[in-house]
This record gives sequence, C-alpha cells and structure tokens, in this order.
Amino acid sequence: MFSYVSLEDRVPQDHPLRGIRKSVDEILRSMSQDLNGLYAKTGRPSVPPERLLRAVLLQIFYSVRSERMLMEQMNYNLLFRWFVGLEMDEPVWNHAVFSKNRERLLNQEVAREFFARVLAQAQPHLSDEHFSVDGTLIEAWASQKSFQKKDSGDDKPGQFRGDKRSNQTHESRTDPDAKLYRKGHGQEAKLGYLGHVLMENRNGLIVDAMLTQADGTAERDAALLMLYRKWRKRRQQRRGGPMSVGADKAYDTRDFVQVAREMGVRPHVAQNLQRAGGSAIDRRTTRHESYAVSQRQRPLIEKAFGWMKQTAGMRKTKLRGLAKVAWQFVMTAAAFNLWRLPKLQQVEV
Repeated sequence: MFSYVSLEDRVPQDHPLRGIRKSVDEILRSMSQDLNGLYAKTGRPSVPPERLLRAVLLQIFYSVRSERMLMEQMNYNLLFRWFVGLEMDEPVWNHAVFSKNRERLLNQEVAREFFARVLAQAQPHLSDEHFSVDGTLIEAWASQKSFQKKDSGDDKPGQFRGDKRSNQTHESRTDPDAKLYRKGHGQEAKLGYLGHVLMENRNGLIVDAMLTQADGTAERDAALLMLYRKWRKRRQQRRGGPMSVGADKAYDTRDFVQVAREMGVRPHVAQNLQRAGGSAIDRRTTRHESYAVSQRQRPLIEKAFGWMKQTAGMRKTKLRGLAKVAWQFVMTAAAFNLWRLPKLQQVEV
C-alpha cells in the first residue's frame, strides 16, 4: 500500500509543536558547526545529535519516563516522527543505543549552548533589569538504604533506624554525588541535588539555571554566581542601570545582601524577622514600590519549578552523577522557555 499524504500534512497547522519546531530548527542550524564535531569518525554510524536533542525535548514535553517508552512512542506516533525528522518507514533506534549515544554526545556544554540559543530567540520578551531567584530539591535516583558509612563498616547495610547519619560520615553507594538534605523545617531529609533558577520578572522566562550538590549555603552561592554572570554580561555589552533580584527568606543573610549590593544589584529579599540578629533588609529597601513589585512577581518562579517537576520529570531524576543531572536540568530549563515562547509571540502579534 502507498500513502500520498506526508507527515507534514498530518500534523495540524495549529498544533503547539509547530511553533516549537520552528524555533528548534533555527537553533540547530545555528549550532550545526558545533554538532558536526560530535559525529563519530569510526565504527557504526551514531544517532545524529540533532535528532537526539529533538527526542530529548519530546521526552520532556510529553512526560515520557523512560527511553524504552520513548522509542516505543516514536515507532508508531506520527507526531513524534515528524518532530524528530524520521520518515514514516524509517526504523527507530534501540533504546539502549539511544541511551549510550545520549550519554556520549550530550553534556552540559551542549545543553548550555542550546540554552543560550533559546535565550537569544526570546530576547524581545526578556527583562534586563528585574529578576527573581530560587532553588528547589531534585530527588536523586538512590534509596535511603544506599546511604551507608563511607568506611564500609556497616554490618547490616540498609539498617539505619536509630543511627545518626550525615554527609560527613555517610554516602550513597548508588549515587555518591547525591547528598542528604532537608529543604525546610519539618520536612523529610532526602538524597538529592539542588536546582537553581534565575528568572526575569516580565514574562517569567528562565535566564540562567544550574545544579549543585545539596548543602545549607548552595542556594545563596549559586544565586550570587548567576547574578555575577548576568552582571558581567551587562558590563561586556556596556549596559548600565540598576538591577534588582527578588528572593524568599532563605536569602535574607548579610553576606548575600552585601555581595549583591557590591555588584550593583538591589536585593529585594523577603524579610526574615525571626532570624537571630534581625533581617538584613531595612526600610531603605522595603519603602520603595519596586520592592513590593518584586515580591509580587517572585512567586512566578514556582510555576517554572512546578512545570519542570510535574511535566518534565525533574521531581526525581533518572540519571546519576552531578554532571549528568546538571545537563538534564539545564536542558529542562531550555525546554520550559521553548514551551512558553510561541505563546508570548502570539500575544505580541
């Protein structure tokens, strides 16, 4: 039997993936020189990096929980084939081959470059002055029973009831980079990482993202690093003017406020009046209307975290190791911007 209807005709013109695919096509064309260097020079042909990136984006957009299920969907789902660039009768890859090529070809450098290209397309919709920052816990793919003593002296591994465990004396046998961390008072301590996001306040797009090991100061340290990268880019482009950053009470420390002010960033941090020594923010900051605006816009960042965890599967990562989870987090942040961008462009028109 022959079909005279192409995949292009089978996808509705108003489908949400059409606008996203147009953006992805432009980004991958601009990255073609970088991606050409990832092709294998010897051995069997590898999965093209462009198709790998498209497939990873589909896995994020449609909450596909495994590579095996992704390949199954790509085998019979014409929409998936159209987005990735596979012909109707072209065979899909084995799930193990796909995973191996993804680990070999995709890394944090590629994810960072892809994220930067997405931001370049979203430039007309970005604020260059007002931002918000926050962090969230990403659960590791490791159980509590894998968190054992570093000296391997456990007579009964996995039996930890009544024992005091800490990151100084214990580590996970499954994922040594994951740390035991409690996000808030009264919450359960879990093995995981901390994902950090810098969001612009105009449309709630993510302008920077990074992942670190979980500890008590990682959120503030990562926030200062992302702010410094933004401040340095503005200086290189010879753009002046003040910047502001909104944050919750966890960032209300004198060190964070002082370093932010030294960079010319106004710290619109929620006051933690219960903190010993009082809040680092006083009426010199809170009396301005811009402070109230920053606090109203700051909850938008929770929508980004909600999408990344609920839809994109970042609530509990399926990868192990800081480097692999880091590129996954950055790629997920880029996917969030791609999902939002066509909607903002429609509103603009």
